[in-house]
Amino acid sequence: MTIGSQIAWDDTVLPFQLDRSDIRGRVVRLDGVLEEVLSKHDYPPQIEALVAEASLLTALIGQAIKLRWKLSLQIRGNGAVRMIATDYYSPPEDGEPARIRAYASYVAEDLAPGAAAFDQLGEGYFAILIDQGQGMVPYQGITPIAGGSLTACAETYFAQSEQLPTRFALSFGQSTANGATHWRGGGVMLQHMPKASPGVAGEGGSGEGGLLQHHDLLEGDEGENWTRANLLLDTVEDLELVGPSVQPPDLLVRLFHEEEPRVFEAQTLRFGCSCSADRVRESLSIYAPEEIAEMTTDEGILTADCQFCGAHYEFDPATLGTGAGSGDA
Repeated sequence: MTIGSQIAWDDTVLPFQLDRSDIRGRVVRLDGVLEEVLSKHDYPPQIEALVAEASLLTALIGQAIKLRWKLSLQIRGNGAVRMIATDYYSPPEDGEPARIRAYASYVAEDLAPGAAAFDQLGEGYFAILIDQGQGMVPYQGITPIAGGSLTACAETYFAQSEQLPTRFALSFGQSTANGATHWRGGGVMLQHMPKASPGVAGEGGSGEGGLLQHHDLLEGDEGENWTRANLLLDTVEDLELVGPSVQPPDLLVRLFHEEEPRVFEAQTLRFGCSCSADRVRESLSIYAPEEIAEMTTDEGILTADCQFCGAHYEFDPATLGTGAGSGDA
């Protein structure tokens, strides 16, 4: 394998289907995207882990949304970590890259040293939001934070809200090459094809608090196929997920060759933020003049920073607030 072929799979999502099992899925590799997402902030290790996990989930889930707008994850908790937010912007045109951004809001002094990253969230909810643009009603689905990881929350979301058995296997971390350290991540998503009349066996689910889990939704031959595919996915190794030595098509053959995997066109990914001076100005237009005055510095300017990319904006307070004009910043 050449270096070029390794790099070609960085920052991509590869859709596939297991024809024998009626299961679809995706393989993701994040290299430059994950590095850029995390380099925008000086996060402690627990926060880096949560943002990396959420970014991988967003790339895997977002690619399945056939629209020309945005899918978002929002995880809100009452612990040291108050919110993790990610956005997946679908390609504006075929052949162009999709864009991902992410950030976390947390109270540094409340972080518990040595505690698992997920435990820093406390109680709260995991939500998926789909915004199809102006004139369309946004979609939002919510499930409680449960299961011990963001990955488990995402699996519960699809089982509980969409009645779709879904499984994720993720790995991420920092690697060193040629003396430089950078982030890499990868993952596989399996999802049973939708049924015409989905049903649930028994009352409630086997998850925390009676929530449905992916294995609660299937029985008979479908259940056996799903169990077999999951057992095969259990054999995946971290280095196979993050790459770059194993290419995604080769990984699928190694894991699922008896399931007859069929791949589709890969989607490239890039870090991308939608912030701009005009967007920030618009968000500030809801404030009354006295509120604008409170936010103004002693130097007579109002500043705003993008939480996703760190972009810094400065405005003349006289042009902001309720009823203010929307001239260029």
